[in-house]
Amino acid sequence: MSYRRWISLGLALSLIVLSWWGVTSAQAGLVMRSFQSQGVPLIYLAPQQAQAQSVPGVLVAHGFAGSKQLMLGYGNLLARAGYAVMLWDFEGHGANPRPLQRSDLQPDLNVALDALLEQSEVDPTRLALLGHSMGSGVVMSAAINQPDRFAATIAISPTGADVTPEAPRNLQLQAGVLEENFISNAERLLAGAGGPSPNLADGQGRELIIIPRAEHITIVFSSISHRAALRWLNATFNQTVENPYSDRRMLWYGVHGLGWLLVLAAATASEKPRFQWIREYRRSRWPWVGLLISPIVAGVGLLVFSQLTDLQTLGGIQVGGAVGAWFLLAGVAWQPFTHRFAFPRRRSLPLGLAVFIVLWLAFGAMAQVTWLQWWLIPSRLQIWLPLAIACFPWFLASGMAQQDSRPKGRLAWWLAQSLILIAGFGLVIYLLPQLGFMFLLLPLFPPLIAVFSLVTALLREPWSSAIGIALFFGWLLAAGFPLAA
Repeated sequence: MSYRRWISLGLALSLIVLSWWGVTSAQAGLVMRSFQSQGVPLIYLAPQQAQAQSVPGVLVAHGFAGSKQLMLGYGNLLARAGYAVMLWDFEGHGANPRPLQRSDLQPDLNVALDALLEQSEVDPTRLALLGHSMGSGVVMSAAINQPDRFAATIAISPTGADVTPEAPRNLQLQAGVLEENFISNAERLLAGAGGPSPNLADGQGRELIIIPRAEHITIVFSSISHRAALRWLNATFNQTVENPYSDRRMLWYGVHGLGWLLVLAAATASEKPRFQWIREYRRSRWPWVGLLISPIVAGVGLLVFSQLTDLQTLGGIQVGGAVGAWFLLAGVAWQPFTHRFAFPRRRSLPLGLAVFIVLWLAFGAMAQVTWLQWWLIPSRLQIWLPLAIACFPWFLASGMAQQDSRPKGRLAWWLAQSLILIAGFGLVIYLLPQLGFMFLLLPLFPPLIAVFSLVTALLREPWSSAIGIALFFGWLLAAGFPLAA
């Protein structure tokens, strides 16, 4: 191994170790327990110095396709500021094996509430609620139904609830500046709750905070959102503890991914492409034509299939099965237009599995403690391979189209694929509004495609990169979207 490769591996290892130190330090000084109650997975956080029956308790609820891990930014900040926090997975989400089928998710919240009240550090007379998106509706309804139990409610990217000037008590609404529909909804809720009011002492406090540089997903990672929630709770409970903590876990998550990509770069530095090609088009515009056509074929195909089956629960997973079907149709449509076709090599499968392992470690292992329930429960594991197989044609076509591209060409392919995916899924949402939660993927496409393009460039062999990327992306879909009945 060359001297430069040893330096690259040393730097990669340093970044990986440093990132784990940064992430684990977020829980320093906290009590953290993971357990289950009545089948509901829970995470409990509290300050280590808390005395029995002495600190306020906060229930923190995630949104659709979220998980308890996604809300850890709020949990870590509040626990460091002197609150006991309970996070949980709603049915069908994260590690909760029950399919999402109930319109009323209050029973899961009640399980989390009972578990919170069982913790010795919690003062049962001082309780609050915080929820994002789908979870905001659940917590607002709970606060309306039990106004004497909860002293404050924070609804982030709020959905709906029958708010009044009397309930919930001390309602704070938050919405990202880039999510106009949720801002409008928050304004309607604020008007229904009696309008802005600073009167927290009587439980009539009301306010709407617009979070800058945030949309529906990034708002839960915003330090401005975190601190606005803490300020509201401190005012409600007369807490004066100053908290300098700022959630930087996603920064360390990026450093961790970079470290593993450096490992992959060092390991593939001496690889040389050796393929057997067949059928080559002389005009390089054909792959671009195929890329432009593919989302139209996929969108129309899903529209036709929607007449034959329920796409919303296809494959036993909410929306995620339809995402896999889209990639299958788009990939099959794009493949005939790719620059040329390569037969797989004998080592394509093992190399592809190695790529999957690197991506799994780079962006999955740390996801478990930053934003996503990465360890798949059995009911999710069984849908992983079908999703990966469905996505494989797209990533194979992508690898073949980019095969001999120079850096500027790969940059163009990254930008084009990102735009096509966003536009293609936007078309599906327009044609099939019931699949509207596909929009959760739209902010993820540019960074994901950037990573996938880099992997494809490092390997210089489309079959191996397509196998590894498809397995990883299939795992991501299986981990992220809710289970369906």
